[in-house]
Amino acid sequence: MIADMLTRLARVRITVGYAAILTAVSTALLVLGPQAQAQAIRNASTNVHNLAHGHLDTLFGSAFVTDAGPIFVWLPGLVCLLALAELIWHSARMTVVFVTGHIGATLLVAAGVTAAIEFGWLPMSISHASDVGMSYGAVAVLGALTGAVPPRWRPVWIGWWVPAAVAAAAVGAEFTDAGHAVALVLGMLVATRFGRPTPWTPARYVLLSVGGAFGFLMLAHAPWSILAGAGAGALGALTADGIIRLRTLRRPLPVAELATA
Repeated sequence: MIADMLTRLARVRITVGYAAILTAVSTALLVLGPQAQAQAIRNASTNVHNLAHGHLDTLFGSAFVTDAGPIFVWLPGLVCLLALAELIWHSARMTVVFVTGHIGATLLVAAGVTAAIEFGWLPMSISHASDVGMSYGAVAVLGALTGAVPPRWRPVWIGWWVPAAVAAAAVGAEFTDAGHAVALVLGMLVATRFGRPTPWTPARYVLLSVGGAFGFLMLAHAPWSILAGAGAGALGALTADGIIRLRTLRRPLPVAELATA
């Protein structure tokens, strides 16, 4: 039994290891107190100020420091999402997606914020805003699941997530919300190079339900953004499904079927 459990855990070793590090860091900061936590967040933030001063180590360290509230609330959802992607795409590919989403979205958002500050659209104070956590990488992993969705339902999947992310970002009006939308698209693009995924199983559908709900709450974490994201996502999914059905109806019948008609 122990050997079988270790074998199963080895298949999601990146997820288990990352969850263990997040738990250890969060516990340590909780023990050290609010001042230590605030200092750690300032030092690890991938904000414009830190990046402009050459603190590129924050691109790595920010993934291990969070300010998302009690870890026991969100860690199970994160574990389900990452474990599902690791089972489907294997450890190396899941890691590539997470790192690409985390660093790629961070740099693109930083560039956008810098430009907005230069043009006077945003105040200079936003360059010191805290920006830590695993959300960019996790949302990119969610996007990478697009490549594992059966082809028939892939347009519906994309039709749900992309409008939901864009609507939530528009209503949320925070640079991190825009970063989530960017990370989602980055994950979708990276997954196009992954080839054939491993098959779906009932257990993986359970992980998808929990991980998908967690992913949506990362994109839309406020009441109005949740409503906007859900509405735009539903409209996008229905539109994509309608287009697929319309194309199916207009598809010409094979020659053999025409001969017997």
